[in-house]
Amino acid sequence: MRRRLRWLWRQEGSHGHRARGLAAGVFTGCYPFFGLQILLGVGLASLVRGNHILAAAGTWISNPVTSLPLYWFNYQVGSWLLGPGPGFPSLQQVQEGGLWDLGLAFSIRLMLGSSVVGLLSAALLGWLYWWWLQRRAQT
Repeated sequence: MRRRLRWLWRQEGSHGHRARGLAAGVFTGCYPFFGLQILLGVGLASLVRGNHILAAAGTWISNPVTSLPLYWFNYQVGSWLLGPGPGFPSLQQVQEGGLWDLGLAFSIRLMLGSSVVGLLSAALLGWLYWWWLQRRAQT
């Protein structure tokens, strides 16, 4: 596992290229597009000239363990920005019908929150990764 993580962090490219790739993946990983996040992350990395492998890895911010808390948080951010909407569904409701069957008011809040959280997370993690790469290069 350690060897694979080292390989992942030692990708080729400039520090900016690598950080943009990671940021693109983190941004798309914040959206509830199950099964499409890696494709969207790699596509966005192509647009911003980022590393494709790090973009794919960045989408792992949402995984089976973190997805429900992440989407709950994104929904709360969207509700904070737009005002109260329908409550976040129970796990049983999500399993039975999916997130998109909960209506437009829910979907808009989730997408807005995902956009805001994705932008902030991508900017922060991309910058931190770039900064870390810079520091490692100086030593």
